[in-house]
Amino acid sequence: MQLEQGTLATINEWLNGNYDQKTKDEIQELLNKEAYTDLTDAFYRNLEFGTGGLRGIMGAGSNRINKYTIGTATQGLANYLNQKYPGEKIKVAIAHDSRNNSDYFAKITADVFSANGIHVYFFAALRPTPELSFAIRQLGCKSGVMLTASHNPKEYNGYKAYGADGGQFTSPDDQLVMDEVAKIKNIDAVKFERIEQHVELIGEDLDQLYLDKITALSVSPEAIARQHALKIVYSPIHGTGITLVPKALEQFGFTNLTVVEEQSQPDGNFPTVVYPNPEEKEALTLALKKAKEIDADLVLATDPDADRVGIAVKNNDGEFVLLNGNQTGSLLINYLLTAWQEKGKLTGNEYIVKTIVTSNLIEAIAKAKDVTYYNTLTGFKWIGQIMTNLEGKQTFIGGGEESYGYLIGDLVRDKDAVVSCAFIAEMTAFYKDKGSSLYDALLNMYITYGLYKEELVSITKKGKTGAEDIKAMMEKFRNNPPATLGGSKIETLKDYELGIQTDLKTGIKTELELPKSDVLQFITEDGSIVSARPSGTEPKIKFYCSVNAKLPHKEDFKAVDTHLGNKIKAVMNDLEV
Repeated sequence: MQLEQGTLATINEWLNGNYDQKTKDEIQELLNKEAYTDLTDAFYRNLEFGTGGLRGIMGAGSNRINKYTIGTATQGLANYLNQKYPGEKIKVAIAHDSRNNSDYFAKITADVFSANGIHVYFFAALRPTPELSFAIRQLGCKSGVMLTASHNPKEYNGYKAYGADGGQFTSPDDQLVMDEVAKIKNIDAVKFERIEQHVELIGEDLDQLYLDKITALSVSPEAIARQHALKIVYSPIHGTGITLVPKALEQFGFTNLTVVEEQSQPDGNFPTVVYPNPEEKEALTLALKKAKEIDADLVLATDPDADRVGIAVKNNDGEFVLLNGNQTGSLLINYLLTAWQEKGKLTGNEYIVKTIVTSNLIEAIAKAKDVTYYNTLTGFKWIGQIMTNLEGKQTFIGGGEESYGYLIGDLVRDKDAVVSCAFIAEMTAFYKDKGSSLYDALLNMYITYGLYKEELVSITKKGKTGAEDIKAMMEKFRNNPPATLGGSKIETLKDYELGIQTDLKTGIKTELELPKSDVLQFITEDGSIVSARPSGTEPKIKFYCSVNAKLPHKEDFKAVDTHLGNKIKAVMNDLEV
């Protein structure tokens, strides 16, 4: 295998440019080994902003996370900010998670901003992503950066860029930032020399303000007071959640929290798990073991940057079961709307938001409670954008997405596991106060609105050839969609890239209101939905499958659930993936 000319040119640029010797030695070693596959993946392109900013494997290369790609991104962002706010004193906030090198990359980010005359509020130690969003809004910043790769394996790191509203950049600003980054053709254009007086440390004062404002959102303090001894097991999975989640639960009034000690220390090697991802059952092994030991009511586990949370509850056979993101999100919305209704707080001006690949059970609940709901594209930045557009006009109650990210209240513009953990515990106390477990609340919700079952199938395709394979798969589905899925005819095709919805019975095409995105949705006559989309942050193509049926009685749950599971298998077989 030989290196392509463009890749070789970039490699030579790094070998001969103003890069440190350690970086050059790393590249030279790969050349000496003729590790052309690794070199191609590291240099065939520049890391681009996806739905979550920059994210990639750490190491030398234009397609890797390192001092230079972080510096280039920050210089581009600084150039954008200085152009957008001429003559203004620009402030930004920077935070980082527990990953290896996150603190170092945060320092590089602060160096570059300060060198460009921008005032930096710098969290002195690791903090959750949602607190960064809170800080941007609270401190009047024009932007912010979180150094994290969320739940990715330990080899990864990343860079989430935020706008003045505390949300990740959306169109057109995301493209403007990317354009500024792309204009930097030489590392010499990046200002790495820190100006110390432009960097200000922040931390505990902001923590307390954030926690106080979260606590003020509580809807059922009386239920918590009666059920304060609820047994909660919590794991931060070696991440930032340890800094705030226990404090938030304590401020809400919970007095019986058990932290999983083996996972309580922040550690970028994530020594007790394969992946630090609360979506993976394996990541909750130690938390579930502890829950069985103490007969817990609730298990909570947050990812490394504490924006997502996974939960487990005891079923009616006394076994702990993990709830998926759709189940937890639906339970939260159902609880919030019920509690608001009971308190007489619903005025007709409230709304909730979910993404197009998140369970339509949430839609059914909102309709039944006569609360406005909005669908957005995948990625919490779109939920944040709706919140910003409606600020001062309508009241945001809550929202979320199937990938375990939720938000209650409008303190931040990103998914927030700190406020979510507090409200999941409050929800558990609310139902326990009524003599119900959270699992029973789940079944009762299904009886009322229907049993919705969702499954996500992810196919990983790494490197340059993988990206080409994913593109080809999407083209195949776009040009030759299947006629039926799971025995039911496809009646609607939504192509979000073209912005067109087609009624396959009549051939009538209508315009989709959402921004353009590489997503296809197939909707069948019996209400099954399959969404196909390439991931914006990982080398994957994802298929989201949703089916539903009536649940007459709790005793029917296993049978109906099994039936729907078989239906999902049939649907996926028809897709031939």
